[in-house]
Amino acid sequence: MHAASRPSLFLPLLVALIAAAWACLLLWDSGPYARYLHSVDWADVSPLAEWCRAVPGGSALVSGALYSGAWLLMIAAMMLPTTLPLLDAFRRMTAGRPDAGALLARVVAGYVGVWALFGAGVDAVDAGVHALAARSGWLTLNGWAVGAAVLALAGLYQFSRMKYECLDRCRSPMSFIVENWTGVDARRDSLRLGIRHGIFCVGCCWSLMVVMFVVGAGSIAWMLGLAAVMAVEKNVSWGRSLARPLGAALLLCAAAIVAANTGLVPAWRAA
Repeated sequence: MHAASRPSLFLPLLVALIAAAWACLLLWDSGPYARYLHSVDWADVSPLAEWCRAVPGGSALVSGALYSGAWLLMIAAMMLPTTLPLLDAFRRMTAGRPDAGALLARVVAGYVGVWALFGAGVDAVDAGVHALAARSGWLTLNGWAVGAAVLALAGLYQFSRMKYECLDRCRSPMSFIVENWTGVDARRDSLRLGIRHGIFCVGCCWSLMVVMFVVGAGSIAWMLGLAAVMAVEKNVSWGRSLARPLGAALLLCAAAIVAANTGLVPAWRAA
């Protein structure tokens, strides 16, 4: 009885972890090191600047460590809540096993690992865009075009077939577990389940997470808003119907940015 009851503590602990992640982000954003939460040149930030210059590769090490820490906090705060139904279903399915807690932890590890890889990819793309902007006078003067393009891409993706296929997989946690659980190797199945769920979750939500880089990765208000939207999309009965209106809103935002920066808004007002 005691062994079977221990896994039931996992979800309360996970909820506590999520709350702690939000608390850390809030404290980080309101403290003297709030800039670490944003996309900056870490080597120019005191008190780490001197260390970065003194240690070979120090800038890259600090940048990678701080970005990874911030990204993992964002994943814990924003994405783990969206997968609670699957974790709860998996906990109930494995409740009678002595290793139930370890198996659930492997699901979480696989899921977080996929999002961590996605974050590394986004960071690489972001660094590439900044490097390109440094060499392009036009892009330096028209950085708004990148933001508008990202919002337009995210908006269009909301109408895509892939978006809905991934969303449907995320909205059916028990079916997903049964589909990916062979029962041959529980440890392997658990990790694979977390990885596959993470892949479909990225397929469902990547566009909204990228939007965060446009509106500001360090904005707690935007993080809360986007996290709520993703949670509703994946877990609320009417959430599936939210994708297209959200896509239309993103496209309108992209069009508004273009209009405001190309002189079209004054023309409309004059008309």
